[in-house]
This record gives sequence, structure tokens and C-alpha cells, in this order.
Amino acid sequence: MKEPLPRNSEKSIPRLRIENLSDLVFGLALSIGALALIGKPPTTPADVQSDIVSFGFSFLILISVWLRYTRIVSVLPVETGFIVLLNTILLFLVSIEPCLFSLLTLRSGDFSEYASVLYALDLGGLMAILSIFTHMLTIEEKKLIMHAQISRQKAIRTALALSALVFLLSTLPQFWSWRLDDSPLRILLWYLVLPMVWSTRFIRPQMSPKRFRG
Repeated sequence: MKEPLPRNSEKSIPRLRIENLSDLVFGLALSIGALALIGKPPTTPADVQSDIVSFGFSFLILISVWLRYTRIVSVLPVETGFIVLLNTILLFLVSIEPCLFSLLTLRSGDFSEYASVLYALDLGGLMAILSIFTHMLTIEEKKLIMHAQISRQKAIRTALALSALVFLLSTLPQFWSWRLDDSPLRILLWYLVLPMVWSTRFIRPQMSPKRFRG
């Protein structure tokens, strides 16, 4: 005789499926991104270093998004149509990131500039969606997290929103024409995002015994 399903089983099934799908998409994106390095074999030690730095940036961005995303999904209800839509868009942006990264690193000239705009829009969209998800956690009426965690989540939300703004602003044409040591300022701006996002890991929650009441 089969045991009865728990009352919340209907909600846990879609959550489990979304988490499994997201893990698959992120895993494939990281793997394909590594394979993109093979498409243009390096010819000098400088090329090797440049390829590693470029892939390291893509890797850290995807890992940062994945870590933040998994924490959010663990507490955020995923059954509403709006959240499902944002989840779908986020996973789409993650899945095309390796393709855009490959176009950006393997092409040159005007096409490289065009690819960099698409790449910036892709990452800006990822950060914007994570910022929206994090904002939902800070809404006290939803009672999704402990009260002591709200200030920290608000700081993370702000950092993600600023990161999205940096990526979107970097699409302006002048950030490609302006250069520093022969590197487009657009790409240099992207490297500012990593410390901006990772710095939130050092923000401590407020020490307060107050919790949300169900």
C-alpha cells in the first residue's frame, strides 16, 4: 500500500523540477564555455593568459549567479506565473552566455563590438532578474526570511541592481571607443562587477531575535 503524499507535495514537485533544470543549464553553460577556448588555440604564452583571464571572468559570473539563484529558489515560491516567467528568462540568458562569450573572444573588428553589446545585455539581464528575486525576499509581508536577514538582502539587491546598471550602461558606443592600455573601457567596466557582487558576502545580518510570525 502506497504511503500518502505530504500536503505540500504538489508545491515541492515543481520546485524540485526547476532546481534540477537550473542545475543542468548552469552545468552545461560552464562546460560549453570551457570548450569555447578550444575554438581558437593560443599561439603565445600571452594568448594563454588572456584566454584564462577571459574564461575566469565568465566562470566567476556564472558561478556567482548560480550561487545566488540557488539560495533564492530555496525560499522563494516558484509557483506563480510571474516568477516562472522570470525563471525561464534567466535560464535562457544563462544558456546563451557561452555562445555570446565565444563570439566575443573568437571574433575581431566590428563584429566583436556587436558581440560585446549582446554579452553586456545578457549579463545585465541576469543581474536585473536576480535583483528582482532578491527584492521579493525583502518584502516583509511575504515573511520569506528572518527579519534579521532583511538588511543584508537589501544590500545584495542594491549590489545586483548596480551591477545590472553597469552592464547596461557599458553598451553605450563610447565605452568601446574609449580604451585603456588598448583594452575597451566596456570590458574593463565589467571587471568592476565581480568585487561589487562578491563584497556582499561579507555583509553580516543584524543580530536580532525578531523573526517573522506565520
